[in-house]
Amino acid sequence: MLALLSFFHLSIVSGRKSINGFTLDLIHRDSPLSPYHDPSKTPFERLQKAFHRSFSRASFLGRKSVDSIQSTLTPNKGEFLMKIAIGTPPIDTFVNADTGSDLTWTQCEPCYNCFKQLTPIFDPKNSSSYKTIGCHNKLCQGLLCDNNTCNYEVRYGDRSHTMGDLSIETFTFASTSSQNVSIPNIVFGCGHNNGGTFSNATSGIFGLGGGNVSIVNQMHNEIKGKFSYCLIPLELLFGSSNATSHINFGDNAVVSGPDVISTPVYKKETPTFYYLNLKGVSIGNKTLGFISSPSSHPEYDRGNIIIDSGTTLTYVPDEFYSNLESLLIRSINGTRKHGTYMGLDLCYESSENGTIDVPKIVAHFTNADLELSTSNIFTQVEEGIVCLTIVPGGYPISILGNLAQANFLIGYDLKANKLSFKPTDCTKY
Repeated sequence: MLALLSFFHLSIVSGRKSINGFTLDLIHRDSPLSPYHDPSKTPFERLQKAFHRSFSRASFLGRKSVDSIQSTLTPNKGEFLMKIAIGTPPIDTFVNADTGSDLTWTQCEPCYNCFKQLTPIFDPKNSSSYKTIGCHNKLCQGLLCDNNTCNYEVRYGDRSHTMGDLSIETFTFASTSSQNVSIPNIVFGCGHNNGGTFSNATSGIFGLGGGNVSIVNQMHNEIKGKFSYCLIPLELLFGSSNATSHINFGDNAVVSGPDVISTPVYKKETPTFYYLNLKGVSIGNKTLGFISSPSSHPEYDRGNIIIDSGTTLTYVPDEFYSNLESLLIRSINGTRKHGTYMGLDLCYESSENGTIDVPKIVAHFTNADLELSTSNIFTQVEEGIVCLTIVPGGYPISILGNLAQANFLIGYDLKANKLSFKPTDCTKY
């Protein structure tokens, strides 16, 4: 279904006007601001669950790259929530913000088979701006129809599912500038039959992927093809801090300044994903060429790792991981802790502030050398123990996870097909 929709230009949005831009809170599911937050859990217990979700998601994303017709990620494993409002008058709800999904959907009345959610289920009968898409609309080509209403169906890799009416509605965003932004004629899924492993803290998915049906491409005119986000470090997310990450759209999403580096974004057979080209990684004065498959060469790869906000860890192919681990062991002057901690294998005793001394780390992307901090690739998993958060298993798809993205303002320019990084203290952004 998603593959079929991606072939059609969403002309329904072409007449909408541009907006100046807006910024929203991007709430990590384990932060004190999240409806998922469980104050009885320790920071390390929250971390362990985040790693478990990451391993599951990476597995499903890898399968998705093979089968582009069905989405195969696990929606409720998404790491970040957005608060949006749907309809007229607008009804507030929480959705998972997901750069690995295209279709935006929410649970709708009448709900024939729905999972429990904390917020009221959206009832389209109470909205004056709600419309279903008819069977003769070009967006419905290849999809099922019932009573001149276009039906969608998405089945996920963990056997979760959503089915309902392909519809049009007004979405309202509560900008951090306190001025609400309403955008009409958004195509979305109004789900009447949804089930699986979804949590009650969310009502659906907010698709930020690269396909035509994704929300960022539907809002292309309004946001000028630009969005960006700034993710706060993990240790603040799992503490008692009320600091939160932010996501920006339109003019607010422009990433500029002398310390900005940019790299091309590549589209491949699965248009949902944002592929970057990683040429190698340096530890101190030694560089490892990044090889994404047994038959590839670093200089020939064009798009070999996806950047994903919903995956915590960074996944690389087994052979590259083995070489990287060996180089790190030779480069780090510290006391190694043997064994596996939370599924991570390369661990060290840390200082009192939870850090270790690691040489300069640089990820070499096409036209962009990204210097990573120690906390981008090592995190404290127990009192006095830190572990490498780059892990093997990145084949057939490698993933740059959100720990490696923390404290960078990361801008997506879908017109120029480029992605920009700017070192930023995201707690102050």
